[in-house]
Amino acid sequence: MTLVTLLDYASVLVFALTGALVASRAQLDIVGFAFISCLTAVGGGTLRDLLLNREQVFWVDDPNFILLASGAAVVVFFTAHLVESRMRWVIWLDSFALAIAVSAGTGAALSMDKPAVIVVLMGMATGSLGGLMRDVVVGEVPLVLKQGELYISCAMIGAIVAVAAISLGVTSGLALILCAGVCWGLRAGSIAFGWHLPVYKSRPPRS
Repeated sequence: MTLVTLLDYASVLVFALTGALVASRAQLDIVGFAFISCLTAVGGGTLRDLLLNREQVFWVDDPNFILLASGAAVVVFFTAHLVESRMRWVIWLDSFALAIAVSAGTGAALSMDKPAVIVVLMGMATGSLGGLMRDVVVGEVPLVLKQGELYISCAMIGAIVAVAAISLGVTSGLALILCAGVCWGLRAGSIAFGWHLPVYKSRPPRS
């Protein structure tokens, strides 16, 4: 099993948990839980594989990814009521899933010797699009678009760190660990300390 495959499994599991918790907030039935979990878990990786024109989309090649996401949904369906602040859990779990998925997407593109720009974009897409789909489907403001919050920028910087590390001769495994660490560190800082980007504010037109 390759490192990218291991990262895919980890991101699928954690993203599936966030999807199921969001489904619990929307009070969906168990099929709805499974749908949202699977959509969140494989959405970003699916688009990555289609854009990279890989031989087969990762979860089509290995259906265990879908079984893992569905299993996570069932567990959360029966245990979500035990969690006091489900949104807080969603936000923190999502931060871990983001970091892992960005590394997976970055690693997939690196393994295909894609240019640096494509590597960074695939890391960003893998990390952010599953959560974006989750939030849009259940009618919540996507975390990726919340005002000024560090999210997609964390994915971009993490992927850039991996590309820079590779160019300096660092092994791909260590580069992906650095990618995940930087991405999660920035996202965690945004959650815990309120780090944010400047937000555009409209001004009255000149007379």
